[in-house]
Amino acid sequence: MGKMNIVQAVQEALRLEMERDGDVVVLGEDVGRDGGVFRVTEGLFERFGPERVIDTPLSEIGIVGAAVGMAAYGIKPVVEIQFMGFIYAGLEQIFSHASRIRSRSRGRFTCPLVVRAPYGIGIKAPELHSESSEAFFCHMPGVKVVVPSTPYNAKGLLTSAIRDPNPVVFLEPARLYRSIKGEVPDGEYSIPLGKASVYQEGVDFTVVAWGTMLHRAADAAEGFDCEIIDLMTLKPFDEETVLGSVKKTGRLVVVHEATMNLGLGAEVAALAAGEAIEYLKGPVIRVAGPEAVVPMARLEDDYMPGVERIKRAYEKVMRY
Repeated sequence: MGKMNIVQAVQEALRLEMERDGDVVVLGEDVGRDGGVFRVTEGLFERFGPERVIDTPLSEIGIVGAAVGMAAYGIKPVVEIQFMGFIYAGLEQIFSHASRIRSRSRGRFTCPLVVRAPYGIGIKAPELHSESSEAFFCHMPGVKVVVPSTPYNAKGLLTSAIRDPNPVVFLEPARLYRSIKGEVPDGEYSIPLGKASVYQEGVDFTVVAWGTMLHRAADAAEGFDCEIIDLMTLKPFDEETVLGSVKKTGRLVVVHEATMNLGLGAEVAALAAGEAIEYLKGPVIRVAGPEAVVPMARLEDDYMPGVERIKRAYEKVMRY
């Protein structure tokens, strides 16, 4: 077991799955000889060749559309979209085709497709390079949505995503790519999709977060005896773990960097209100981005929920 960052963990998962299963292919813009914009696929072209590591034209709708066709015929494509803001061109293929193949064919076909994309705020990139629009995909029946928060989770969750017969949107927090390291076991292992992790145990209130916000939520927790849940799979998310924690603590704070309006935090809050209302000691509090487009680099830090803002939410929920 050695220490890796998230880039290395994702790369390791891809390599191991490509070695294990000859049907796994990688495709996207500059994923071959250049190794991808963040160098996540570096070395795969030399190891597996151009038939399994495929450089594509600059056309997200074409990349995802081709991958949907591959998946319907039994290949297991892993698509890399360079930045989440570029994925919008491929939404039609994901929503109208990938998500519906199983239903449309009455179960005769599946779509074992993974669409990877770096996402989120904090790398001071130009417009459309720092989007946090995960809720789009959570609203698509038939699509699973995953956000790893640590190198260990990144490797195990991507392994499960590649092996899943359904389409998975796998969003990798760009801010965390090389900023954190953690112990990652050698060889293959998997973390089941649809299961959350108790990142930190506590009794006063529950915090639900994912990706970059998990670490900010934890940094803000100094001095509080709170339980922090790393959702990991956003769709379908682990209702049992969330409800169990809320019933124990009686209070809930949800933290995400996406805009608050119709964000996933609203669904988590609705779950608590609908299934654990008699346990709640006060209202559910959401900490999220403002109702605005992600700004340019100079204003990113003001847009993204910071430690002090999250801490104020903790203080507020403890007043009930």
